[in-house]
Amino acid sequence: MTIYKTGTSGIRFLWIRSRGAASAVRAGRQVPLEASSLNHIQTNMQLLTQAASAAAEVSEASSSGRKPLSGGEPYFTQVKSRGVISLRGPDVFKFLQGLVTNDVTRLEKGPGVALPTPSPTTPAFIVPPIYTALLNPQGRFLYDLFLYRPARAIEKLDRSGSGPGNENNGVPYLVADVDVAEIDELVSLLKRHRLRAKVDIENLSDDLKVWQNFGAVSGLTREENNGSEAGSIGWAAGLDNSGQRTAGSDEYGWRWFKDPRLPELGLRGVFSSNSYPPLVTVDQTVGDEYYVRWRLEQGVAEGSKEIPKGDAIPLEYNLAGLNAISFEKGCYVGQELIARTYHRGVIRKRLMPVNFVFENAAEDQAGVPPGVDILDTESNKKVGKVTTALGPYGLALIRLDAAERVSSNLKLDISGRSIQVKAVRPKWWPAEWGGEQRQSAAAGA
Repeated sequence: MTIYKTGTSGIRFLWIRSRGAASAVRAGRQVPLEASSLNHIQTNMQLLTQAASAAAEVSEASSSGRKPLSGGEPYFTQVKSRGVISLRGPDVFKFLQGLVTNDVTRLEKGPGVALPTPSPTTPAFIVPPIYTALLNPQGRFLYDLFLYRPARAIEKLDRSGSGPGNENNGVPYLVADVDVAEIDELVSLLKRHRLRAKVDIENLSDDLKVWQNFGAVSGLTREENNGSEAGSIGWAAGLDNSGQRTAGSDEYGWRWFKDPRLPELGLRGVFSSNSYPPLVTVDQTVGDEYYVRWRLEQGVAEGSKEIPKGDAIPLEYNLAGLNAISFEKGCYVGQELIARTYHRGVIRKRLMPVNFVFENAAEDQAGVPPGVDILDTESNKKVGKVTTALGPYGLALIRLDAAERVSSNLKLDISGRSIQVKAVRPKWWPAEWGGEQRQSAAAGA
């Protein structure tokens, strides 16, 4: 749950964990979201005293903090900034392959992850989702998408358990979780590109919701089961495969997957809006500002608000490092700029996590508005721009030479305010990122 205040110059959030309705979940009952006591607790201002400790928990559990990812607690949140669309029809994969930056054929042909004995809700194998983007013809970012291939009926048992199902047999079907603020524009764009392709596109945001499991989730992300481990289930803390399969998916067959971008981001999934996803306990359910802050500390932007639509260059926003771009697939819209930038090998600025050091409480209260320039006071030059801010945390597109220089003294270019900026190099970055420019300069010397 979240209690927050908004202002004209920014937003300051207070994070509050809610423990209502936990007993019902522990007892094995699925509680409808609209009936949950979370909605009632949101107005309980007495919980404000828990805000500071909750914020500290997330910070310490972050992979950018002092503790490893396995420290702290797991958190579950419904990602309210994302909606869900479906894509049906025999031409789905071919249609998307010519539009998006990643190789969609991986969803059609695998490789999949084999599961033990199938059931009416558990298929014989699952195909991990992919993260991808849709660009304009100039190679600038428009939308990001998580593409999931739900198990087909023929890959599971029928309701009697005596043989494979036969509903939707042979018809390709994908769902995508997308920026909910851009969903109408995205659907309209996809329909314009559809031409004669046999693809039906539908907004399912009322029926399906996007959830994220992050924090202390390292035990849930083993490669062999793609993140659906139930942990120590069964006698002697042994791994119970039957319990493991049940824990990873719900009664409709929707399941958790490893986030296709980074292991640090935990698990992600699309689930029915009628009940909580599997593995979720209400005492670990938090407002999605927790998830936003977690992403900021990892240096990962999401959606067209944080990755400016029509302006952002995907490689500068680290989409290649987040597994959103295939450099082996065929042509797609905007590929020329991506290929040219990639093969040139020099990226002078990248999206990075930044910490803001405020001089006084009034500045902290006002927050940092996105779009503010970052100055290097040593050279008095603009070296970056804040793209996202949440309290003392943010993301900035910043020149790597300025961010990594020990002597750099960075501050925000805001008249009447003195706010220092500390750039943080994420632990997941490849070692060569930031070294391309030095190598290029040395070669030209």
